[in-house]
Amino acid sequence: MATTRLYSHGSLKTEGFPVDDISDHIVEKGCTVWADFLSPSEADLATIAEELGLHPLAVEDAVHSSQRPKLDRYDTHLFLAAYAVSLDTVTGELGTHEIKAFITPHALVTVHGPDFDMSKVVARWDSDKDLAKHGVAYLLWGLLDEIVDGHFETVQQLDTASDELEDALFDDRPRDKEVQRRSFEFRKSLVLLRRVVLPMREVVNTVLRRDLEAFDTEMTPYFQDVYDHVLRATEWTESLRDLVSTILETNLSIQSNRMNLIMKKVTSWAAIIAVPTAITGFFGQNLKFAGFGTTWGVWLSIGLIVAASLALYLQFRKRDWL
Repeated sequence: MATTRLYSHGSLKTEGFPVDDISDHIVEKGCTVWADFLSPSEADLATIAEELGLHPLAVEDAVHSSQRPKLDRYDTHLFLAAYAVSLDTVTGELGTHEIKAFITPHALVTVHGPDFDMSKVVARWDSDKDLAKHGVAYLLWGLLDEIVDGHFETVQQLDTASDELEDALFDDRPRDKEVQRRSFEFRKSLVLLRRVVLPMREVVNTVLRRDLEAFDTEMTPYFQDVYDHVLRATEWTESLRDLVSTILETNLSIQSNRMNLIMKKVTSWAAIIAVPTAITGFFGQNLKFAGFGTTWGVWLSIGLIVAASLALYLQFRKRDWL
């Protein structure tokens, strides 16, 4: 089952017509067709492939998942593969949603799974109806703009999450496990996002090439705006990867400094405890010496313990070891 739309001379004329009628509509002057397929097989695309003369390799790529983001050029059409993304802000896990499109001079055919919300793209088209006169270029722009805006929004969410991670890093109460877990998850998400965002520069740049006569040149500024968003998302992604790496390194440094501080305190208390141990050991000898077996000898040992321990304590406090 496919969703279809027909635009005629810049306005929406009809929806929900059979795929078999596409070839009849695209020969009409000023008409543009959009057809959308949800998780189709090659057999499901056989009719539309025959109607539009789609290349078998492009049809094969459309029904197989895990394609890299690209824009392939064939004799009669272009084939687009791209990914929309979504971020789970609680776990930091990034979700990718694959979408493919066949682009002909008078038709746009989209193919995607149930995880991609095509209604947002349709809403984008409906909100800019005045651009519908530009035909397929208008439909492709709406699709790319929605995908790239999703990339940009996800990068913003990751940036906000990294700020929260920095706050947790310098919290008075150590949250090492949380920082390590979330940093690792964000780093994985950024690596995946980078694989999706970086190739989009080449995709949009190819659309902007002037030797592609399939697109109305009046849409160039709109595609240029999409390209600018792609560049910003790419640069932001790269800087966030460096930031997350810095957070991980800083967390390790803070743990090391905290361990050094603990070791200083333990060593200082051990030194203080060693003083009364040494003095009581000396006065506990089974030999006679000055003060042996006398009351004043007991008080002498106690005084030495208190004085030496207090002196060490004050010295360690002065050096900020305690």
